[in-house]
Amino acid sequence: MSESVIFDHRQQIVSLGDIVRIITLSAEFIQDFPEDERILIESMVGNFFKIIAIDEEGQACVMREWHDEKGQIQTHVIALDAHEMEKV
Repeated sequence: MSESVIFDHRQQIVSLGDIVRIITLSAEFIQDFPEDERILIESMVGNFFKIIAIDEEGQACVMREWHDEKGQIQTHVIALDAHEMEKV
């Protein structure tokens, strides 16, 4: 894990356990997901998530969970850049 300081888009310090609102995700990033998962990833914008980890590149990571059509739990962990999140 990185020991660097992480900031949100307003230059507020973001730490493990903080709650952030995702304010944007790049279209290129969303297009990397299978078509049936894109709507789930897009739906993260505007919603609140807890910072669950700081990755090796010093990015804040959040996790999205949902159940697929078979009832199996699915997860995505997404690393956010400063311009993509706002600490609340």
